[in-house]
Amino acid sequence: MSIIERLASRFRRDTVSLELDDIQALILRSRPEPYVGIHAMLHFDEAEGARDLLGRLAPHIASADTWTDELDHWIGVAISYEGLQALGLPEDQLKTFPLPFQQGMAARAPQLRDQGPNAPENWDAVFTPGRCHLALTIYAVDDAALNRALASARVELDRAMGVTLLGEHRFGAPEGAKNPFGFRDSISQPAIEGSGVAPLPGEARPIKAGEFILGYPSETGVPLAMPEPAVLGRNGTFVVLRKYQSRVGCFNAFLKANGETAEARERLAAKMFGRWRSGAPLALAPNTDDPELGADPRRNNDFAYADDPKGRLVPLGCHMRRLNPRDAELTLLTDVNIHRIIRRSSTFGPVYSEDVVPADDAKGERGIFFIFVSARAFDTIEFMQQEWINRGNFIDLGEERDPVVGLHEGEQRFTIPQTPARKRIDGVQTFNVMKGGEYLFMPSLSALNWLAKAGWRNAAKHD
Repeated sequence: MSIIERLASRFRRDTVSLELDDIQALILRSRPEPYVGIHAMLHFDEAEGARDLLGRLAPHIASADTWTDELDHWIGVAISYEGLQALGLPEDQLKTFPLPFQQGMAARAPQLRDQGPNAPENWDAVFTPGRCHLALTIYAVDDAALNRALASARVELDRAMGVTLLGEHRFGAPEGAKNPFGFRDSISQPAIEGSGVAPLPGEARPIKAGEFILGYPSETGVPLAMPEPAVLGRNGTFVVLRKYQSRVGCFNAFLKANGETAEARERLAAKMFGRWRSGAPLALAPNTDDPELGADPRRNNDFAYADDPKGRLVPLGCHMRRLNPRDAELTLLTDVNIHRIIRRSSTFGPVYSEDVVPADDAKGERGIFFIFVSARAFDTIEFMQQEWINRGNFIDLGEERDPVVGLHEGEQRFTIPQTPARKRIDGVQTFNVMKGGEYLFMPSLSALNWLAKAGWRNAAKHD
């Protein structure tokens, strides 16, 4: 059964309370497995042509009311603050957006801990501050479906005036949706109240929709502040896009330096991620990989940390436990439900091989677009970067950082709790180097049409 068929089997329309027909499909619809796709970055040279392009693209963007449809591709679009400015959105409405969004990702580098090799001056040219006005993403089930979608999108782009294509980047992963390091990716996704899709075992209760989509009650009981007017903000959300170059060769060399056998190296890699490469969690398969478990969505996320408070099965500082602490007791208290995210990350480059060496990393051909959706996107990513990823105080690990996505300036260590004494492994490097990104707003379908028609002008006429 495909992932889309599995989703359709869990969908119950009588439990829907969200306006699915107005929400972009990419927000609630999981990517296919295997998957291919493309990210395209565009710049608006003049407002009228840019608005014309939005109007042309809008009919091609599927809504979230397509859970049960056998779509072979779907398109999502998101706009930067400078993009909204270029469209002509009035200043009083621009000011209703969150300050981090107004400033943009590059300007928030201190809050994101994007320094050293991750600093904005080292990013790809397409992510030069102010250049990327619109990000267009297409997910497809295969190359043929992607090419058909691209042909339609290019027809509309060719007809539009005043818009420049800055660049495009293909991505994809084979069956199993492995990341650049060979691990199954995007396993743990939150269940969303009112979406019509019941939670899987291990997902606990559905999280309030307002944590992900603007205009609905959040975990605090009330909707979060949203851009005004309501036609612009409601059913939209915010997106964080971060492109990373994965240093797979350095990762392989680290494993070989600290594991004499293939089994020892696999165990160390699993301890760093919190799962085996198949996706089987250490909490359920602590000693050896279990591919059948890893491939089973009804079992591979059904666990908690209450019985492993010291991290002897799943290290406290591993990547998975940091980014979703679940029921773990944290030194610095926080409500983990307001830091949950919908992940739409995409892998690019050749599949993982243990034969990749450090010299291969200079080619920059492997990596991941870390993309997530949240109504609190900017607060969440900045909190994660400051506390959960690039610090360890919340789990009594001081300045120890995430061994997979942390910024390691100089070689640092990774701690594996065990009996009788914990094991500390030195030599951890920055295995994922930031190559650019942006803070984006993903409008509802009605908002896209409103922007295309410069709806604020009509509102002004009626005032």
